[in-house]
Amino acid sequence: MISRALPRAVKPVEQFGRRGADFLFADSARALADKMNLLAGRPEVDPPALERELRDHDEQASAAVPSDPQIAAVRDARRYIGDRLIRVARPHRFTDPKTGPLVAIRLWILTRKTLGGLETDLDGRVLMSSGAPLRGLYAAGEVSGFGGGGVHGYRALEGTFLGGCILSGRVAGRTAARDA
Repeated sequence: MISRALPRAVKPVEQFGRRGADFLFADSARALADKMNLLAGRPEVDPPALERELRDHDEQASAAVPSDPQIAAVRDARRYIGDRLIRVARPHRFTDPKTGPLVAIRLWILTRKTLGGLETDLDGRVLMSSGAPLRGLYAAGEVSGFGGGGVHGYRALEGTFLGGCILSGRVAGRTAARDA
C-alpha cells in the first residue's frame, strides 16, 4: 500500500514502459511527435500541433478554475484523501522538466461492446429492413443486442450479459439446425 503512494508508476506499468515497443518517451513535444511518426511509419502527428495541445493542457493544469472538464474532474476526485494519496495524480504541467519525460503509448483500438447491432427475431434470425428474416443468417450474443445495449441496458457490468449471450447462441443455433 505504501508503494502505491510513492510518486512513480506501479510495477506492471513500469515494466510495460521499459519493455513495450508501443511506449515512447521524449523530453520535448517535437521529439515525441517524431518518435510517434516513426513508430506509425508515416507522418500522423504534427509536431507544432502537439506542442500547442501540451501548452493548452499546461495552462489548464495551472489555472485556478480550469474550464477543461477532465482537469476539473481530477481536482474534484482528489478531494477524497484516499484518492489523493494513492489513486489520482495531481494535475501538473506536462512540459515541466521536473515531472519526467513526455510519454506516448500507441493504442490498438478494438471493440469491447457492440451495444446491439443486428435486428433479430426471437429465434435469432437476422431481420431485413422489411422485417422479414434474411434466409440463412443468424446472430447471437453481442451482435444481437446482448452486448450492453440489450436486456441489461447501457450500464451493464462486464460479465452480466454473458448469460444472455449464451442463451441467444443456443436459440440461434437450434433455429439454424432446425432450418437446415
